Amino acid sequence: MPKLGAEPIRRAALVKATIETVGEAGSLEVTVAQIARRAGMSSALAHHYFGSKEQIFLAAMRSILSIYGAEVRGALAAAQGPEARLRAILLGSFAPGSFRREAISAWLNFYVLAQRLPEARRLLRIYQRRLKSNLMHELRPLVGARADQVARGLGAMIDGVYIRAALAEGAPDAGYAKRIVLEYLERELEGQP
Repeated sequence: MPKLGAEPIRRAALVKATIETVGEAGSLEVTVAQIARRAGMSSALAHHYFGSKEQIFLAAMRSILSIYGAEVRGALAAAQGPEARLRAILLGSFAPGSFRREAISAWLNFYVLAQRLPEARRLLRIYQRRLKSNLMHELRPLVGARADQVARGLGAMIDGVYIRAALAEGAPDAGYAKRIVLEYLERELEGQP
């Protein structure tokens, strides 16, 4: 007889194990058995809860996106005015829960997965649209008609910093990541009449 309430705990354990396993391997070339072993359960149980390896990866990315969203909302809670709110969004992109080796590796692999899996591509587009919309909302009063261009540039900077962090040796440098993106923002804001 199954334990009542065990499913959410086991699903969370599998998601955590997926992020850690992908982070350690640096790719999606991991097996459900490896993930399940790390979570302390059988691969049959992992398949029972998620159905496929791709579904486990998608659940892991949803978890990472939830953490990211919470960190950005937390940063926004204390921000007053468009420039402070814009900085909060950018700094939230490099908060500790999101800008860690395992999550960075998962992001890099998520981009690869989105090239071949429509559900992953849809999830990535939702994230990208939401980020751009949030950036544009705060940029309009600051840069006017250039808001779209600056938002696209900031999105590309964030993606680029994550890619470089995924390929770098050692622990991710959040201070550097924040500095380089904020420097880009400063240059764009200084270009205003």
